[in-house]
Order: sequence, then C-alpha cells, then structure tokens
Amino acid sequence: MELTWINKLRIAAIATLGIVVIGILSWPLAAPSDPLMPVRASGISLPGTLLLLALAFGIGFAGYFIAWPHGREIGILGVPLGLTIWAIRSGSMQTLTQVYEKAPERMALVHSLRFEPIYWLLLVAAGFAGVLVAQRLRPGSTPMASADGRANSRTGENTYVNGAIALLVAILISLFFLGIFTRNLAVSRHVVTQPDDGQIVFGVIATFAVAAFVVKRFLDLSYVLPAVASSLVLILAQIAYYRAGTVQRFAETHPATFFPHSIFAVLPIQLVALGTLGSVLGYWIAVRYDYWKKHETG
Repeated sequence: MELTWINKLRIAAIATLGIVVIGILSWPLAAPSDPLMPVRASGISLPGTLLLLALAFGIGFAGYFIAWPHGREIGILGVPLGLTIWAIRSGSMQTLTQVYEKAPERMALVHSLRFEPIYWLLLVAAGFAGVLVAQRLRPGSTPMASADGRANSRTGENTYVNGAIALLVAILISLFFLGIFTRNLAVSRHVVTQPDDGQIVFGVIATFAVAAFVVKRFLDLSYVLPAVASSLVLILAQIAYYRAGTVQRFAETHPATFFPHSIFAVLPIQLVALGTLGSVLGYWIAVRYDYWKKHETG
C-alpha cells in the first residue's frame, strides 16, 4: 500500500470517524467522576461496554468501505485512534498511586491493573472484527489474505509455533524498549518518575513499532501479535519487577510518583491504544523496507 495523497485522505477519514465516535461522543461512557483520575475499565458499566463494542464493530465495518480498496489496512485504525483520545485526556498513573499510598492498597491496585489491558484490546478486536466482516461481504474478497494482501501459506503446527515465538518476541522487545522510550527521568538505576504525556505517546508507539518491525521482518507475521502483546506485557512486567516485596518497599520508602519500571507509569488504555497504532506502523515500515531492499538495492 503506497502512502499516496488519496490514501492519506482515507487515513484522515478513518481517524476522524474513530476520534469523533469514540474519542468525543463516547467519552461520557468512560469519563471518571474526578477529572484528575485516569480512565479505568472498571469505571465503565456493562451496558456502556456493550455499546462500546457495538460502536467499535461499526467503526471497523464502516471504515473498511470508507477506505476501500485499502479497508483492511486502514479501517483497523479507527478504534485505537479513538481510544488514544481517551488516553490523552485521562489522568496519569501517578494520580492513582497517590490515592493508594499504603502497601496493601497499592498491591490491590497493581492486581487490578494486571488484566485491564485485555478489556481495551477487546474493543480494538471488535473494530478489527468489523473490518473482517465487511471484507467478507464484499464480492470477490479474500478474507484469508494476510495484512499485506498476500495469501498466508503457513499451515499446521508451524503456524502455531511461529505465532508463539512472535508473541514472546514482541512481549520481550516491548518490555525492554518501554523501559527506554517512555523514561522521563531516572532518579537511579532502578527508579523512574512519571513521564509526560508526550513522552508516553512517543515511547509506546515507538516501542511497538520496533516489535512489529522485528516480527514482520524476521518471522513474516502481521501486526496482530504485537498488538496482542500490548495487553500482555504488563503481566510479565509485574511478575519481573513489581512483586509484593517491591510494592511494599516503594509504598513505604518512595514518593507516589516513583516506579520501578517505566511501564508502571503507563495506563493500560495507553498501552493498548498506542501499542496497536505502533504495531501497524512498524509492520508497514517493515513492508516498505523489504520492498526497498528488493527493488532499490538490486
């Protein structure tokens, strides 16, 4: 897919759709009662969740036809772009840690965050499902094609092995580069402070762009698994860096703005929304790199 002016217009149209429908009009469904607090999945009611899933599916479905013939590549961007508006409007992680100061409260907070990224990934997946359904309804479509338009020839166990390797690689790369790109100020080797919003946006997108580039370049798989990794990397980070003893030590000896790793200063919605955008970006950078290497360098 060439980034021509017409494709730029398609991307702008999808971005507008996602930002308006989810980022602006649906904000009351997720807005915390205290405007300084961050957006949490636990703050959204069940009817609100069902409505968001329906809206996400509709954005993906409509986005496919708006961006046709590149609806598969562009239509998936609407939902994460809409969620990005929430991620930017949201309060920061340090607001939560300032509220939950004592060690037992902080531990409960850490556990409550562990699986929250999966909630946001479900919304992104609903948008992707809308794209796939729309693609299937179009006459002559090839719904089993890969994200760059080529048929996927992998079958059997090799598919699952490569997928598992790609997911593990994406999680490990993401955890490493989040510690570098989202770092605002390192007080010491093992302590970091709350990054600015701009640093989080750059850091998360760049991190998952690197992960998706590696997955595409060396395993020839799409952006899907790096995007899934954005919902799992926090679990690995908590196991590695933020166990009970560490939580208690930080609660008792450090200000609430200090964290043992940069990932703990990033909200789950920021991980998934920005991580998905970064995954798509990294995938297409790898596609363009392969094209350049093949055609420009001989």
